[in-house]
Amino acid sequence: MAVRVLMYSTAVCPYCIMAERLLKAKGVETIEKIRVDLDPEQRADMMQKTGRRTVPQIYIGDTHVGGFDDLSALDREGKLDGLLQGA
Repeated sequence: MAVRVLMYSTAVCPYCIMAERLLKAKGVETIEKIRVDLDPEQRADMMQKTGRRTVPQIYIGDTHVGGFDDLSALDREGKLDGLLQGA
């Protein structure tokens, strides 16, 4: 079973695009996106949940990964695949 991937993003965020590219390269087929540029309440919700105001903010399953730099670091450390497989 594929783990749920949720990403808070905006339309023109280059880091959101890079995060999506990396996740797709890792075999993630579906990324549930919440566009905070379209819905200010979602941005407030994201900030409350994550303590951060920048996008992307990525969740893999119940784990808050953080932004693109955090996602990329997990990949470099060899920990992203396990997280994506629900390990």
